[in-house]
Amino acid sequence: MKEIIEEDRNLLTIKEASKWASNYLNRNVSESNIAYLIQYGLFPKYNSSGPTLIDLNELKTYYQSYQKNKLQTWKNKVGEDLNWALSFDHLREKDTTKHVHRLHPYKGKFIPQLVEYFIDNHINDFKKNIYFNPGDIILDPFAGSGTTLVQANELGIHSIGIDISRFNCMIAEVKLLDYDFVSLQEDISDIKYALLGYENRQNIGIFETELTEELSKFNKQYFPSPEFKVKVRLGEIDENSYSKEKEKEFLRIYCNLVKKYGIKLEQTNSDTFLDKWYCKNVRDEIDFVYNLVRQIKNEKNKKAISVVLSRTIRSCRATTHYDLATLKEPQLTTYYCFKHKKICKPVFSIKYWLNRYANDTIKRLMEYKSLRKDSHFSLIPEDSRTVDIFSEVEKQNKDFCNILKNQKISGIFTSPPYVGQIDYHEQHAYAYDLFDLERKDELEIGPLFKGQGKEARESYVKGISEVLLNCRKYMVQNFNIFLVANDKYGLYPEIVKKAGMYIFNEHKRPVLNRTERDKNPYSEIIFHIKNEKE
Repeated sequence: MKEIIEEDRNLLTIKEASKWASNYLNRNVSESNIAYLIQYGLFPKYNSSGPTLIDLNELKTYYQSYQKNKLQTWKNKVGEDLNWALSFDHLREKDTTKHVHRLHPYKGKFIPQLVEYFIDNHINDFKKNIYFNPGDIILDPFAGSGTTLVQANELGIHSIGIDISRFNCMIAEVKLLDYDFVSLQEDISDIKYALLGYENRQNIGIFETELTEELSKFNKQYFPSPEFKVKVRLGEIDENSYSKEKEKEFLRIYCNLVKKYGIKLEQTNSDTFLDKWYCKNVRDEIDFVYNLVRQIKNEKNKKAISVVLSRTIRSCRATTHYDLATLKEPQLTTYYCFKHKKICKPVFSIKYWLNRYANDTIKRLMEYKSLRKDSHFSLIPEDSRTVDIFSEVEKQNKDFCNILKNQKISGIFTSPPYVGQIDYHEQHAYAYDLFDLERKDELEIGPLFKGQGKEARESYVKGISEVLLNCRKYMVQNFNIFLVANDKYGLYPEIVKKAGMYIFNEHKRPVLNRTERDKNPYSEIIFHIKNEKE
């Protein structure tokens, strides 16, 4: 059979491939999406001497297989009763992390479109009623990073968020505050300039410049992209043995540079998170910047820049790129990265990430300013099982409290913690250390450290039902509650019964974009709960 040569192929540029795929899938497929598929060796590229070209038939075969297998795979794994419309699979990541929703990383949050679907004023074959109107009050007793409150504000709905984690409340508040952007940018610029001067007094800058040059040469020679990734995928290279050999080879270069510039990597102590998970220079820069943040007089600016700093230091932890979500051991040397398929390095300075996140934060806050309404909001860092909502809102905003007492809460949209899945304080341990915030780990419901055994599940049922019982005291009689949960232990019928309520409806949705490395089919249920039947 005659081999197909490049001239015989129907070749497309990345831009043309993006347009074709968007039309074929009836959703936006960006040029970066196509470039990503090429980068990870999912199909080859052509025309090495000019612009990257790809074969239309290979592209079509890939997407045909993708479309055909996707839905059936999900149904085989999680059941035929999926409401695929609630997957929002037509959206890009930039849509599901729009404006302030990507202001700070947070495990376990739902996408804003899911909230919008249930609390806005549209109706369709699945959603036959409008449950919330502008001027109503919505409650999220597990507020997390504030997704429900942000979307409620956008729709002109007042909102209350309760969370046992003080840092969660801090993230949410920063998203919702109204800023003087001239003042905020001035404060950020002052910190950037001061950090630049601080870095220039160290050897880190010239050390990193030379290290980056050496890494670039080494990776280009031994891990060329995407050729190396393609060979790994096809089994032509034993990734484990080859990577160990090259990792050891570059480590000698790295150690010589560390010695040449007198770089001190380890801190003296390893008692706290900040002591253990950062190289010495990064820790010094963190302390330097935070001292400047504490001197900012504008409280709104201080909170916003604190969140920028927290997001920065999360990205600067001394760990491998492929283990960012599950820290194992501090990584203070260069290493082979299974995520990027090349030799990568630790972070030695916060300057790049601080600049990037400061600019991104300003951009996102300004985008949201054009959408936000003057609706009231309140964030309460307390236990939802016992908190006096009237009292706490009154401390913050008496006008809002008067509205609350007069009309009460119309309903809830929330995603309670799952049994034994996340330690909500520990995921932001760096922030609790830096800002010296009080931790209340023992009051978390269903934390990872308590496991998923019988005792943990019984405690979970008791905790969630107590939250519902406490919150219903502040709600209208004919309330609507929407709880998003992956109820793999079948606990929610008992929870709802204990709270004196009933499950009016269930919507099962596939969860397509998960932050964890596990990409297996996964679903969750939106329980629509009402007051007990009369």
